[in-house]
Amino acid sequence: MSLLLAVALLAQQPPVVEFPQPGLDDSAAYEGYTTRVYRDARGNTVQIYLDRKHGRVVHLWADALNESIGFTAVGEGAVGGAAVAFAAREATVGATGGQGGRRWLRYSLTAPGGRALHLTHFLLGSMRVERDFQYAGSYVPTEFNTLIANLARLPPESRQRRIALAALGAPNVATLRARLAPRITVEQTATTWLVRVTQPSFDGRNHLTLILRGDPRQASVTAGRDTVTIRRRVQGSIELDIEISTDGPALTPLTREQIFNDAFRRFAAARASDARLEREIRGFELLSSREKLMAGLPTFATYFGRDMLMTALLMEPVWSDTMPEYVIAAALKKLGPAGDVSHEEAVGGQAIRENVAEYNHTGSLRALAHPQTVRENYFMVDDDFQLPVVAARYFANAAVPAERKHHFVTAYGRLLARNLAHVWRRAAPYARAPVATNLVGFQRDPDGWWHPGSWRDSRVGYAGGRFAFDVNAVWVPAALRAIAVMRPWLDSTAGLPDSATLDGAIDTWGGAIERFEVALAPAEVATRVRAKVASLPAAERAHWDSVLAGSGFPADTLRFLAVSLDGEGRPIPVMSTDPAMLLLLEDLPPARE
Repeated sequence: MSLLLAVALLAQQPPVVEFPQPGLDDSAAYEGYTTRVYRDARGNTVQIYLDRKHGRVVHLWADALNESIGFTAVGEGAVGGAAVAFAAREATVGATGGQGGRRWLRYSLTAPGGRALHLTHFLLGSMRVERDFQYAGSYVPTEFNTLIANLARLPPESRQRRIALAALGAPNVATLRARLAPRITVEQTATTWLVRVTQPSFDGRNHLTLILRGDPRQASVTAGRDTVTIRRRVQGSIELDIEISTDGPALTPLTREQIFNDAFRRFAAARASDARLEREIRGFELLSSREKLMAGLPTFATYFGRDMLMTALLMEPVWSDTMPEYVIAAALKKLGPAGDVSHEEAVGGQAIRENVAEYNHTGSLRALAHPQTVRENYFMVDDDFQLPVVAARYFANAAVPAERKHHFVTAYGRLLARNLAHVWRRAAPYARAPVATNLVGFQRDPDGWWHPGSWRDSRVGYAGGRFAFDVNAVWVPAALRAIAVMRPWLDSTAGLPDSATLDGAIDTWGGAIERFEVALAPAEVATRVRAKVASLPAAERAHWDSVLAGSGFPADTLRFLAVSLDGEGRPIPVMSTDPAMLLLLEDLPPARE
């Protein structure tokens, strides 16, 4: 029966999207980067990209575990060009077994020249591991090495050791150590050679496999502990058949009809010849599932709260009225105990890394009880206030039947109320006493800096400030108005203010933008500009000196909105670009009577 199912699910397909494309993209801008994106037999996104500048070949499986399989291809004796390139456009996909069975994809690469091809740096695991490898140029699983070293020091009969090994599905420490690196084996016949690279997850639950197939009449193959060498026997290009497979869980993809509304689909159908529009639509489909909207391929192929919520606002005119339900539900399911929104999830191999790191730090076996328990990051602040805005727009949408809204509240009302109560707790201090230091601020990092917990998420982005313009002038006021919209739909308003108090808070927070106003007199502008020009390299300084000599300084006061306030609530005179965000947040429709 499983064989029949495998045959039924076997299919050949061209890429859903690919970059660069002649006529659509500037090939020079991609600097040797080419990518093709397919769907596997369960409809999950599989991206394959060749970074020919560095020889990296990466397969991203944007599924429930955010998996990847990567290796580096280096040509020996090749004259210019890349070590490998895509061959035929089509890939073959298939699956065995039921929902938890193995999924695989096969495609072809070609090695255009050179005496030999060396394949190294095999990484099979989380895309986060691949990301770390590319950032650092190497990957050392310090969390796992530390755990193994700690367990090895314990006596074999130690309860701590036995429980930890059992949680990770390993009979001994040697088994754990063997999981840190892929296993490479070679099989050869007269007509085919096959290199199999396999690696289980650190807890032994899931397995990724890379298979390379070639013709021994074209090239020979040898394998070491971590390197595969393919030596050419004929002139011209040689072709490699590649197969990747996983037994990890799949996501539930959404169809075009589920994502986009009727009006937009008619618009797109009328412009069927517009290749760029069609590619944009397909790209959005590749990121959309019932479980989450992914932030982007390939690096962020998982849940990011802010990205998903902002997408909900931006896509509102063109997508179906059911899409907000998926978005809101995804965020609500990941709420922290206090009601704050998860910024980023860690799944699969990355979740194991973080749970092992917690065990190494605390010694608590609870962190290892279920090693793949999803980890959430709650450091960001803006997403806590974005969720109510998205939810209120859903409840205010007259096109959504009231029955559906009541059904949604039945399923998620308790979680939604928890988030709204969190919003009110953060907003209440300024509503009661509107002084700058009662605004919603960032947390402190261990080194004393204010953690930049919003979309400009770098210390430079908020100029080291504590109170962000976008959080306090845009999102908090909008979230309070959202509470007013949703109050009539909630079964319980515990933790929320009464209507009169909420109305007063909305009025008070409406003036928070004034805290960020900066006015610099002409003399101060001149002083600051001269100081900046003096700090420039000589050539740039000479240029701007000549500009100022011709134009002079403005005679009027310079007024703008600061990007943030410092720890004392004083504006940091760095200009904010965030007022454009106000265009996204037109006043919400009035609350239901």
